Amino acid sequence: MTKKTELYSVHQQLGAKLIPFAGFEMPVRYTGDKAEHLAVRNAAGIFDVSHMGEFIIRGPRALELIQKVTTNDASLLHHGKAQYACIPNLQGGIVDDCIVYYIQDNEYMIVANASNIEKDWNWLVENNKNIGAELIDISEETSLIAVSGPKAEAIVQKLTDFDLSQLSTYFFHKGTYNGAEKSLIATTGYTGERTFEIFLYNKEVVRTWNNLMEIGESFGMIPTGLGCRDTLRLEMGYMLYGNDINDETSPLEAGLGWVTKLNKGDFNGSDIFKKQKAESVKKKLVGFKMIENGIPRHDYEVAYEGNIVGKVTSGSISPVLNIGIGMAYVPTELAKLGTQIDIMIRNKPVKAEVVKTPFIQK
Repeated sequence: MTKKTELYSVHQQLGAKLIPFAGFEMPVRYTGDKAEHLAVRNAAGIFDVSHMGEFIIRGPRALELIQKVTTNDASLLHHGKAQYACIPNLQGGIVDDCIVYYIQDNEYMIVANASNIEKDWNWLVENNKNIGAELIDISEETSLIAVSGPKAEAIVQKLTDFDLSQLSTYFFHKGTYNGAEKSLIATTGYTGERTFEIFLYNKEVVRTWNNLMEIGESFGMIPTGLGCRDTLRLEMGYMLYGNDINDETSPLEAGLGWVTKLNKGDFNGSDIFKKQKAESVKKKLVGFKMIENGIPRHDYEVAYEGNIVGKVTSGSISPVLNIGIGMAYVPTELAKLGTQIDIMIRNKPVKAEVVKTPFIQK
């Protein structure tokens, strides 16, 4: 049985197309993917991302647990700061990617992907057996709205006295927002645009969504769904768990060495990652753009000089560039910028080129 977020009836009233996603009935689109995508790039969009998971880790050994289960160095965090990280398994793969928030001394929040809530929770519990931090799953009681785009700050500012311009990327402020106590506003996002993610109790979310919609109308903000969220993140080269990274892919293969801090001490998989860094990985995740007309899709084969060398992990038409773009794992020797590859579309090779991500500059 699929779950519904607190905003389910609001999405119905707005005429959203609702689909099952990660165990929830979620809005994939309201008007159209391209229109919603361009609204976020040019003005603002509002997303319901209440399906995400939120875990509180606290106590004197909270940091010890986080350091063990994530690749980044959480000891560098301070009050009001967040960081992106991977949760590695013991085989050098990725259980999930996540964001870690330093709430206060000895208290953190981890935000996990919706499809991995149970999996991540079980992994944290397993790793906590000999540590003894306090773990609390607040996913069921927490709603999450994201307002994203060049006009996002002006819109969200209308509902808080706190000066949002003080928050650079990956910072947050906890306080009363739109009359909702203990809310948290974070500048974490998944679109490449200025984004405010608003965590609040379920009972506050419908009123807050409606207030934001009312304010946002004059700024050109529209409700936006999972369809455009996917193309927005792809244009930025942001990874989607289950497509671009999974239990078998290494953070170093995925280009996530920048959040894999091998000098912080031992953590799950660290020995494997040190070996991979010393010997170099055999494959790498690359971005590519189509040279010939064609739309790359997930699982399409990648060929080089007539030989199959990999598969597309994510692909689509870029609404901004109006060309096919995608990501794929290829042998390391083919990961050099400018390398020409073929994407097998309907069993025919269609020319593409390895390029630097993000695909668009922000």
